[in-house]
Amino acid sequence: MQISKFLSFVVGALCLACSSVAISADGQKSLAPTPAVSSSIASSAQMISAAWAGDRVVAVGDHGIVLVSDDHGAHYRQADKVPVSSQLNAVSFVDAKLGWAVGQWGVVLATTDGGLSWQIQHIDTERDRPLFSVKFLDAMHGVAVGLWSLVLTTDDGGITWIEQKIAPPASASKADHNLFSLFSGEGQTLYATAERGQILVSKDVGKTWTYIDTGYKGSLWAGAMLPSGQMLVGGQHGSLMRGRPGSAWEGVPLKSTGSVTGISVSGLNVVVVGLEGQIALSHDGGMTFALSQLTDGSALTSALLAHEGQPILFSRRGPVSRK
Repeated sequence: MQISKFLSFVVGALCLACSSVAISADGQKSLAPTPAVSSSIASSAQMISAAWAGDRVVAVGDHGIVLVSDDHGAHYRQADKVPVSSQLNAVSFVDAKLGWAVGQWGVVLATTDGGLSWQIQHIDTERDRPLFSVKFLDAMHGVAVGLWSLVLTTDDGGITWIEQKIAPPASASKADHNLFSLFSGEGQTLYATAERGQILVSKDVGKTWTYIDTGYKGSLWAGAMLPSGQMLVGGQHGSLMRGRPGSAWEGVPLKSTGSVTGISVSGLNVVVVGLEGQIALSHDGGMTFALSQLTDGSALTSALLAHEGQPILFSRRGPVSRK
């Protein structure tokens, strides 16, 4: 039985071994973050998200572990200055040096050296309301989303983060969707995949949002914009769909019930990966896919595309070796 990616995020975060308890002057207890520990087996840790920082691959995951590769995923080394040891769920870069990562306890980390060292910009140690995705449109303007419609925005490069309130969909009394992934559209348009087959769209860098209904009833864990202008979104039970706002959505068969966890697009090259080790690769902008599957049982969590159009894969057992 598959465990929901969302539930695995939350359950994994409740291990207090990742933090220490601090007592303030008034006697109140709160969690204080502890730095990630350097480990000889860091490359075996679950990696949940990855991004390009120029020509460098930066991946984030369990226990605050950040891995970097300067040879397109052939070899990895652990970043040695990460100020949290709780789970990191997503990472985003705007250039070779400047990037952000988000995770449990609503943490937002920033780096100015391509992922080698990180600093805390935001954290909420009073409640574990995790952030699942982050996207910066430029060095100043960014959005992070997470549990129960949590949306944080910044217009100053992360110096300040402001929580935005989302209006509920027409059929509900409150906005309680979990927002799983962010991807860019035209201009300043951002999309967030959510539960109940819905996608949220913002045209003002996360300040306000409207809803798109795909007709699917499950959770959508990943999404990307295709060169055609269509969206490609995937989620539970191997669901994968193409479509546009206001038009009918069509299913893309994967021949797998493994939930889709990652979608990456680079030009006409598209890769889709999932929890049963399935890999769907397209070289025509996501119109047709060649399907394959890992034979070692690794559950894939994320993927990038190398310059030659071949996938760089990440799993619950760490980066997948490129042979």
